[in-house]
Amino acid sequence: MNVAVCADVGSTYTKVAVVDLTDGALVAAAAAPTTVGTDVLHGLDAAVAAATAGLPAGDPPWYVCSSAGGGLRLAVVGYEELVTAQAGRRVGLSAGANVVHVAAGRLGGADVAALRAARPDVVLLVGGTDGGDAEVLTHNATRLARARWRVPVVLAGNVDVRAGLAGALAAAGVPVTVADNVLPRIGVLAPASARAAIREVFLRHVIGGKRLSRGGRFARLVRAATPDAVLTGVEVLADRVGGDLVVVDVGGATTDVYSVLTPDERAGGPGREVAGSLWRARTVEGDLGMRWSAPGVVRAAAEERLLAVGEQEDLARAAAARAARPGFLPAGEAERAVDDRIAVLAATVAVRRHARGGATGERGGRDLRDVRLIVGSGGVLRHAAPGQAQRVLTAVLSDHAGGWPLPRAARAVVDVEYVLAAGGLLAAEHPGAAADLLTRHLVGGPLPEGDPIG
Repeated sequence: MNVAVCADVGSTYTKVAVVDLTDGALVAAAAAPTTVGTDVLHGLDAAVAAATAGLPAGDPPWYVCSSAGGGLRLAVVGYEELVTAQAGRRVGLSAGANVVHVAAGRLGGADVAALRAARPDVVLLVGGTDGGDAEVLTHNATRLARARWRVPVVLAGNVDVRAGLAGALAAAGVPVTVADNVLPRIGVLAPASARAAIREVFLRHVIGGKRLSRGGRFARLVRAATPDAVLTGVEVLADRVGGDLVVVDVGGATTDVYSVLTPDERAGGPGREVAGSLWRARTVEGDLGMRWSAPGVVRAAAEERLLAVGEQEDLARAAAARAARPGFLPAGEAERAVDDRIAVLAATVAVRRHARGGATGERGGRDLRDVRLIVGSGGVLRHAAPGQAQRVLTAVLSDHAGGWPLPRAARAVVDVEYVLAAGGLLAAEHPGAAADLLTRHLVGGPLPEGDPIG
């Protein structure tokens, strides 16, 4: 049997899917608690053993992504807040990073201290279009070199000074990786090279540095940060269905939203973004989650006027209890109903922010009117009672008070088998199997053409 083992080592659970590389069929799946407290390989090996039990003997290839230990923490240092710093932030999110700090302009002593306090795993240093201003980028690189900076730096700014600055950083002992300018021209956002460099640094420096496992086996197995793998899966799915789509991943600590839009004449219009348009984008809402960030969901929902009269106090109390016990499992209908309500609110607020542009930094927001498929992910949706996950997504698609134009015609599905990460992991070496896997489990039939979801 020609199969591959695809594994996501998450912050709480490690999920494994065994995929037939011939036709993209899901052969088996299993999960085990992530063993961050001892060695993550213990949980990974247990999940793989469970998923492959009963399969013919063999040594299939492993494809692993990870968000254990908090995933990838990225800081962005740019030239100007609304241009290169914003462009860098968008690129960082597309690379699967949690952007924990953004600085713009010339770094001073206090700025360097704030950068250290954010505890990034990687710094994305950007600034200036190619042939444009080089003074701020030069100052910031020099400042980091003199500050004895030791966190890896991805240098993706003005090409005219990039090589010299990379040499100066390396000479000062700063681990530096060079990438193409993220903003080579005003209005042109070029994320691919920087995204690849961030992935390389994540694999080379971050995974081993988090001390998640003894020895080097885990670092050799991991190929991507989990959000990066998921975004790649989303891109593969979008290419296969040939239309705009959205993915909402409701997790314990964050709610991530991915969207793939079809570039059109809007890209070159008079109102185009000077920081460029990222047609394949991801946002991370760190205050919206089912457990660690449950209180943030209630606060955000209140600010968005999504709560019923008298609802906030009881819901806030339940959310605080979940934050205090991240391993909490609902027992009984009443507790499941609270989880369902938190999920609806987290998904709704997250998509509002994504679509309105506050989280992406796009002044005009992201135009989701042509979205044909919305995919729900996350344990709360995968393990929901029949119909409840659909109700969460229907709430998003009927959010008429959200301040963003709703999709005109979209089908809602749930990634029950957790195939998005697996598809993303397989995409580079087995693109046909990846596309077949995602289509089989997330499309399954023609998408709507005209009538909106009811």
